[in-house]
This record gives sequence, structure tokens and C-alpha cells, in this order.
Amino acid sequence: MDFRQIQYFLCLAQERNVTRAARRLNIVQPALSMQIAKLETSFGKQLFFRTPQGVLLTPAGAELERLVAPIVRDVDRAREQMAGLDGKIAGRVSIGMVNSAAQSILPISTRRIAMTYPDIELSVCEGYSETMQEWVLAGQLDLAIVNARQRGGLPSMQPILEEEMMVAHNASTATKLPKAVSFTAVGKLELVIPSRRHGLRRIIDDAAANAGLTLSPRLEIDTLPAICDVVASTNMATILPGIALRGALEAGSIRAHRLRPALTRSIAWVNNPRRIASAAMKAAVEIISEDLRSAARAAAALARR
Repeated sequence: MDFRQIQYFLCLAQERNVTRAARRLNIVQPALSMQIAKLETSFGKQLFFRTPQGVLLTPAGAELERLVAPIVRDVDRAREQMAGLDGKIAGRVSIGMVNSAAQSILPISTRRIAMTYPDIELSVCEGYSETMQEWVLAGQLDLAIVNARQRGGLPSMQPILEEEMMVAHNASTATKLPKAVSFTAVGKLELVIPSRRHGLRRIIDDAAANAGLTLSPRLEIDTLPAICDVVASTNMATILPGIALRGALEAGSIRAHRLRPALTRSIAWVNNPRRIASAAMKAAVEIISEDLRSAARAAAALARR
């Protein structure tokens, strides 16, 4: 086993397709297949199941990925740190983001990162907070932008912002709500909100419980733009953070009201405390944090109109 074989193995594990992996590695398919076969021979174990659709990791392959992914990332970090001695910010950064953050600022942030740091290779995925924190600990992600709920055993959190959750409804609905809405009033509305898998739902349910309520939503949808579309075209209401409502607020299709007492959600970024955050990681998360704060301020201003 050599380091190049491990890199080939991880690339194929990520792509799950020999053609795509070979293209990404800039080698021919037979060469990739030969190196994977040598790796399997050296371990005496099959690492991939071959299927008509591509390849899948065997249990042995999944265990090898878990063991070697952090090693490869540490080598990449070392290269980045050495390059940084010359003032150059470069390297591959893999980031996970909660949907509400990604769907509000991802196009802007990725464009800014690409223009400001052309030597950073960026990979971004969306998901649930707890899942992405597990991926950070396992070395599958360098960092994650999550809803902040600090628990034992999880990576340390670096705060980005706190923003208010708001009640939103169709801009043309006959529903009359005050500028500040109590949770008692929310309990009387037909609601469309995220499911219990979603970090935002947990925040909503905790606040309802504190007000002595158990919410029974009419619809549960985890795709936040879809929630906004439903609210804009029905008499249902929702409870979401400002940045998730921003697009519909700008379009004038919904109205938003603050909650009383105020309900806030916190966004933070996490990385594995056992690994040093590279200059590339810090540069990328700084831009993302700036854009999230800007989006939250803009949404708050729209809600005050």
C-alpha cells in the first residue's frame, strides 16, 4: 500500500464510479482499476462491490475509508500550511451547511470565494446539523455550518450569528396579526413547518413547549423554499428564520411578524478540534460568515417594513 493508492481509493469511494474517478484523477480507467486491485490484494479483502451503476464500498472498504480519510486530510493540511509560508492561500476545503444557510447565501459565497481565492478548491454539501457534525468528527468534512446546539462529544462551535425566527403568512391573506405574535396565537394557525428531523423544528417545538403548547402542523416540509412557496399561495403560516424568508419577503409574496417572547436560532461553524484549521478553511468560513450576517440583516430590515 502506498499513499497514491489511498488517494485513488478515496476518490473512487467518493465518486462511486470508475469513469468519474479516473477523470477527476486525470488517469485512464485501467490504471485506476489496477491500483485498486493491488490495494485489495495487499489487504486480502474486497473493498468495493461492482454493480452495473458503479461501485459501492464493502464493510471492509467503509472501515478503510474511516481510517485513512483523516490521514489524507492531514497530509493535505500540511501541504497547505507549507504553501502558506509564502503567503499563498490554497487547498481543498470540504464544507457542510444546513439548508437554511446554504439556500440563502451559497451562490453568493461560493462565487466570492472563487474570485478572492482562486487556489482554493471548494466542495459543499447540505444536510442536517447532527449528521454533518458526525462527518466532521469522522474526517469526511473539514468544517460545517450548523444550527448551534452544543452537546458533549461534539466538535467545538465557533459562533457566526444569532437571528430571530419569525411568523410568516401570505401577503394578501385576510389573516390579521399584530407586529409581535405570541405563541398562543401561533397555536391557532394552520402551520407548515419542517419535520422533526430538522434542526429548526427542534427550536420551534422547544419554544412551543415552554409556552405550554404542542404544535400540530398541517404540513411538514424540510425544503425551506418549498415552505415559502406554500405559504405564499395558501392561508397557511410558517415559523422560519429571517434568511430563509428573505427571498419571499423581497418578492412581496409573504409578510413576516416577530415572535414574543423573541425566538432566536444560532448558527455556528464547527471543525474537528484534533485538527488545525487551515488558512484556506478560515478564509472560506470568513466569507460565508460575512454573507450570512449580511443576509440576516437584510431579512430583518424587510420584516420591519
